[in-house]
Amino acid sequence: MKLPAPPTFSSPLHHPRVATVIGRWLGTTVVICFLTGLYSHFLQDTPSWLPVPSRPANLYRVTQGLHVISGTVAVPLLLAKLWTVYPKLFAKPDLKAVGQLIERLSILVLVSSMALELFIGFVNTLQWYPWPFPFRQTHYALAWIIVGALLVHLAVKLPLIRANWRRTPERRPESLPAETTGLTRRGLFRTVAGAAALVGITTAGQSVTPLGSVAVLAPRKPNIGPQGLPVNRTAAAAGVAGIDANWRFTIAGPKQLSYSLEELQHLPQSRSALPIACVEGWSQGAHWEGVRMRDLLELCGAPARSRVRVVSMEKGGFYATSELPEDFAADPLTLLALRLNGTELALDHGFPARIIAPNRPGVLQTKWVHRLEVVV
Repeated sequence: MKLPAPPTFSSPLHHPRVATVIGRWLGTTVVICFLTGLYSHFLQDTPSWLPVPSRPANLYRVTQGLHVISGTVAVPLLLAKLWTVYPKLFAKPDLKAVGQLIERLSILVLVSSMALELFIGFVNTLQWYPWPFPFRQTHYALAWIIVGALLVHLAVKLPLIRANWRRTPERRPESLPAETTGLTRRGLFRTVAGAAALVGITTAGQSVTPLGSVAVLAPRKPNIGPQGLPVNRTAAAAGVAGIDANWRFTIAGPKQLSYSLEELQHLPQSRSALPIACVEGWSQGAHWEGVRMRDLLELCGAPARSRVRVVSMEKGGFYATSELPEDFAADPLTLLALRLNGTELALDHGFPARIIAPNRPGVLQTKWVHRLEVVV
């Protein structure tokens, strides 16, 4: 298909000033999405040199909500940014100009990696994985590729960006009507900002409870699920059918301890008000009751600041085991939870026992727990 000639796109909407303004918005969402994504990645795969605190208790709920919202908002901003630079985006480069070739290559890598990153991120919120590669590791690698390509692109375009960063009297966006659409530049900015705000609001409701009724783009909505709490992985999907009369909960530490469910229920109980905050961006606060982790460590003769491996009855899966770092095991809010919102745990929420800890991704709040191992 033959591309339209450049004069067709003489509209002032296809202008470096417009591209710069929308680029600032897009860059802001990319930075927020990148930083919050790094935090989520390091919570699940913590380097030995990085201390991760257990407080503030709601920190992960906020950062992961921002991660998904900013990623969703980036979609209309990216489309608008590409539109402002079309058709220059597809113009034939001067093969003898090294700087131009670097610029085009950086744009190719940036646009393709961002498109793939946003696509697989959105599909992940639906828990659909139609590809053979691991999502989390690929998502993480693509984020660094995007940042690298973006830095190269900014370095090449810096003179043009500086020239168009501020509005000057000679370049008043509202004074130049678009020839093809009838929009002024200010009207275009309002349209793009409105579209970004709309998709943000209709996504945010999965983590911002007051917006739950308009969360039409969110895969989960607050208060919908067993005991008023959404569920990602059901007991049936995990291969857990419940327990029988011979079920025992064990703690492998300096002392080997074993309890029936009734015996666990008769240990000193504590309460915590903590959210489940999942990597898909949804979160929901809840009230939990159970035995404090540090009390269980004391019972088995282990120091309160011990690393603990948590073992689930789940059959396979990436998160059939998890590990509680020392700060999380010692935190008084961390429970081996037996009750949720005033009633015994539903099977889909981890009956007979699950972990609930502050500032943790939902995938690490292990369900169907039957064993704890103190890590020396």
